[in-house]
Amino acid sequence: MNRPVRRVAAACLMLFAMLLVQANWVQVVKAKDYRNDSRNKRVLLRTYDRERGPIVIGVGKDRQAVAKSVVTKDPLKYLRTYPGGPSYAPVTGFASLVYGYTGIESQESTVLSGEDDRLFVRRLSDYVTGRQIAGGSIVLTLNREAQQAAYDGLAGKVGAVVALNPRTGAVLAMASSPSYDPTGLSSHDPSRIRSSYKALVNSPLDPLVNRTVEQRYSPGSTFKVITAAAALGQGMTPTTVLDAPPSQSFGPGRPIRNFAGETCGSNSKQTLAQALATSCNTAFAILGTKVGQDALEKQAAAFGFGRTDLRLPQRVAKSIVTADADKLPLVFLAQSAIGQKDVTATPLQMAMVAAGVANGGQVMRPYLVQEVQAPDLSRLELTSPELYSRAVSPTVASQLSAMMQGVVAGGTGGGAAIPGVAVGGKTGTAQGVAGQPPNVWFIGFAPANDPQVAVAVFLDRRSGFGADATGGRLAAPIAQAVMRAVLGR
Repeated sequence: MNRPVRRVAAACLMLFAMLLVQANWVQVVKAKDYRNDSRNKRVLLRTYDRERGPIVIGVGKDRQAVAKSVVTKDPLKYLRTYPGGPSYAPVTGFASLVYGYTGIESQESTVLSGEDDRLFVRRLSDYVTGRQIAGGSIVLTLNREAQQAAYDGLAGKVGAVVALNPRTGAVLAMASSPSYDPTGLSSHDPSRIRSSYKALVNSPLDPLVNRTVEQRYSPGSTFKVITAAAALGQGMTPTTVLDAPPSQSFGPGRPIRNFAGETCGSNSKQTLAQALATSCNTAFAILGTKVGQDALEKQAAAFGFGRTDLRLPQRVAKSIVTADADKLPLVFLAQSAIGQKDVTATPLQMAMVAAGVANGGQVMRPYLVQEVQAPDLSRLELTSPELYSRAVSPTVASQLSAMMQGVVAGGTGGGAAIPGVAVGGKTGTAQGVAGQPPNVWFIGFAPANDPQVAVAVFLDRRSGFGADATGGRLAAPIAQAVMRAVLGR
């Protein structure tokens, strides 16, 4: 064989080898990606040809689907529906023909679609017996009554509510307002889906955003719980006397004043417990400068600030104390100590602060999925409670709990009081632009001696209340309703 022929033969062999490699790359290496690509019509038909599993709350007779599939006469056999509607939308998310999956629909999609590896034997059995392949179920931790109380409390407002089981981290309520109905996004009509989505995206109030975890806000005076925790950790006690003048300057700029220019205590002195009960700004601003930036940041981090490693389907915004690691000017440190300046937190994070205090200083990792079930309701997975962090010692937690009970019993948080129940809490009013309404907060827990629920309520200034709004007047009653719902009172 002469040289030119050998060269042609070698080139042909190389081309065949390349074709073989390409075929294996497409059919073996990339097969899963192509199979799961939403643009693959075979995948689309297969997805809608089987019953997607339900997302449910409750067990036994109390079991209720908040998302499920129903049979249609369309070419796409099953239609995703949302009996839970807007009240559960921030949690369930949506399953859309055009825009894919969000929320639990996304996080647990392989189970709901029946494609999870743990369902392989079931799929094989269905194929052999000719039984219709179906997806598994996702059982949420949400408490029906608490979720409804949270959603009702936010009606007509812009804000968020989170309730946790302090002992386990289970999310009992997660509501964001305004919300949306996922049904319009799960239609089989692409034009209707795009129209619904466009209206939601163009809304100035961002109904698709889950405000409980996806956005952070200045926590105002609820952050004083963290400042108090840092002070107690340094050896102070609830009876430590603090300076509490009507106003206090920390250098250039406007001095820090108390709400409505009030005077705290007699002779401008208050104990730490009294300062928390009355939410005295000047006392905590001065306290923050004594505690120091490092201790304040360390204490916040112990409660979860700066972390996002949670068992949740949504992107979790990172709560922060300072925007950078530089040493803060004294005035900025004073502002940070009262939850202003660069301090921002998600409502979930502030619920974790309340839960950590209630649970003896231990913060449990929040989670939404209680159980994963096969189509026959057999258990595939059960979530076990997990310690997230040790925020404070049991002694400090006990001191904070008693101080927070004083906030509700005789301070700014009276709107959260429940007759016959020891309730701990802290109000927050976060000032923004001068002359504009503030954002308002409440965090709390109950019963203090047997904690079953911790809650955070956040109301955005766009809710329509006046410039004199306070967390005690507006947010605390919503928290009370949620706690009562969990406690059955």
